[in-house]
Amino acid sequence: MDRDRPLPTRRHLLKGAALTAVPQALLPAPQTGTRTEAVDYPGAEWQPATSSNYTTASRPGTYPIDRVIIHVTQETYADTLAIFQNPQKAVSAHYLVRSADGHVAQCVREANVAWHAGNWDYNTRSVGIEHEGWTDQPAYFTDALYEQSAKLAAAVCDTYGIPKDRAHIIGHYEVPGSDHIDPGPDWDWVRYIRLVNFA
Repeated sequence: MDRDRPLPTRRHLLKGAALTAVPQALLPAPQTGTRTEAVDYPGAEWQPATSSNYTTASRPGTYPIDRVIIHVTQETYADTLAIFQNPQKAVSAHYLVRSADGHVAQCVREANVAWHAGNWDYNTRSVGIEHEGWTDQPAYFTDALYEQSAKLAAAVCDTYGIPKDRAHIIGHYEVPGSDHIDPGPDWDWVRYIRLVNFA
């Protein structure tokens, strides 16, 4: 995520543990009445960011969309949603993918400019996909997360005619001027791009 000041994390929940799966304790309680209104991606749950954390636009008319940017939250799924809904945080992404089951939340409409890349030009021309987890804890990169994120990225690429390759599906660390490392060295780009192309 792109934000002005560091936020507290819940790293202590996992510190020292050799994880093979995401602990049940980190899963959110089952939700009733899942919200699906206003989503661009079928099956996503609408969890809107506050309008203070993105720019209203008419993309792709206002700005061409030619990139998908992959992020890792450095937070839990629930905390990331809360950050996007906090007007003092000045950060958002179009989508958030949950680690345990690959559940997708849409937080900003694709027509609008989410504030995720830390670079205005890249924000205007991209769709940002955040992934629950930490860059140094690859157990968060579950099969479900990879598979559902790849289906989402493929759908975005199909919608806007974006090539499904590493030149157009990039990590946050590849954005000019970025000081972020996400999705980190444990993100399997070969697997991910293959899944995007076969989605």
